[in-house]
Amino acid sequence: MDKRRSWREQEQQLVERWNAATERCREADAEMTRQKLPQGVGVPSEECVRSAEVARSELEIMRKQVARMKVEFSTGKRY
Repeated sequence: MDKRRSWREQEQQLVERWNAATERCREADAEMTRQKLPQGVGVPSEECVRSAEVARSELEIMRKQVARMKVEFSTGKRY
């Protein structure tokens, strides 16, 4: 029973981190779009590009963690 509780807490934390990472990625992409819109051919700042890259890499890390947890579940290591 304690394992199940621990797994559910891990899954809930993963979902929360996933949601936060997707929101940061969405915000970074929106910021890059806003910086391009005024002139139509504007170039986003280095800081904006860097924050978007960080957000995307964080999202990729989260994807790998979700995939790992999915494999554990499908192989019977969880529940």
